[in-house]
Amino acid sequence: MTGRIYTADHRIFELPPLLSWQVTHTGTVPCDSFFVTFVYQREMAQALKMAAGFTAEEAGKTVLRAIVDEYTVSLDSGGLTATVSGRGYAARLLDNESRPVTYQQATLAEIVRSHVTPYGVNCKAVAEIRADSVYTVAAGSSQWKAVENFCRTYGGFAPRFNQEGELLAEPETEGRTLSIKETDTVLSCSLREDHYGVLTEALVIDKTRNKSFSVENREMMDKGGQCRRVIYTPGQSTWAAMRYTGEYQIRRSQEEAWIAEVTLPGSFPAFPGDRVALSLERMGLQGTFRVAEAENRFDGQSGATAALTLKPL
Repeated sequence: MTGRIYTADHRIFELPPLLSWQVTHTGTVPCDSFFVTFVYQREMAQALKMAAGFTAEEAGKTVLRAIVDEYTVSLDSGGLTATVSGRGYAARLLDNESRPVTYQQATLAEIVRSHVTPYGVNCKAVAEIRADSVYTVAAGSSQWKAVENFCRTYGGFAPRFNQEGELLAEPETEGRTLSIKETDTVLSCSLREDHYGVLTEALVIDKTRNKSFSVENREMMDKGGQCRRVIYTPGQSTWAAMRYTGEYQIRRSQEEAWIAEVTLPGSFPAFPGDRVALSLERMGLQGTFRVAEAENRFDGQSGATAALTLKPL
């Protein structure tokens, strides 16, 4: 992998060969992240001080576009090195707070114009959805939260970022499918299932109208689970919004309930949104799963490895 720094005064600095690096893709929040380490030379000082953006390339393709948060210069037994680290473009929306604002039947395009575009983020795709009621961005909300809540409430999906740092404000489409079989080289594999905190019922209450709507998680109830949450919503919530709120809380509680992690040799075999068809009979892992996170590493001892975090479709 190669790296390139973009400075705040619009200069481009090609980094020397990388001694070690890590690139983590999530596509959402917590946002993508990276660090790279290379041999430091005195003439790099000004470029590092002004470093604002970073681009990583593998085999001529961009695998990450991000902002620079930090750099360090170190002198030790390994020599004089520099490390640059930062986060994906979701950070631009996370780091900026929105003022309180109320929209009347807003469209997603309007939300993007107000909460995304002013922060230097390009939106590649915008779904055609509209709020069927008042949409309020509460005080203290980040620009990311303003967009994410709208997408989840009225579109039933989460926005995400691609490797070019572009926002995709539309339902996720199926990416590539990577096949992993017993005969393939797998450096490690783990499976975890945790029922702690998974909701069996979400009771949504409209405080103003004193109306309630219950959403049940029948699958978890059949496993003997019992975990209820009571959620209060602002007045004049529609039944659709209340139902979504309950379903959303249940879905979020299940996100970490089942996770598999597979580590492979090489780098960037898959990205979030791609699929992995697993056939590892020894572990009882059979089926197709979604890549939720991809962590790619390189160092002089272990070479390049890729750890894929998988979740059910």
